Amino acid sequence: MEAKQWTVQIYITEDGDDTHARAVLTTRDTSTVTGRGEARRNPIDRPIPEIGDELATSRALEDLAIRLHDVAADDIVQLAGPIQA
Repeated sequence: MEAKQWTVQIYITEDGDDTHARAVLTTRDTSTVTGRGEARRNPIDRPIPEIGDELATSRALEDLAIRLHDVAADDIVQLAGPIQA
């Protein structure tokens, strides 16, 4: 059995009350899929940067999952099915 390893890197930037996250999946064959997420602190809330990081990252990972599912669906349409003789 062959073990495969895919890597997800998370990049987080902050601009005032806005936090942006980018989740980049790199596969064994160096294909990449990218998801993005954002969070905005309500001005009446206490400034706790970790919460913005968590929210933006979770949204980026959710977007990444949807995009990866779309890639798989496209592959199924293009590549799956019986072998043509």
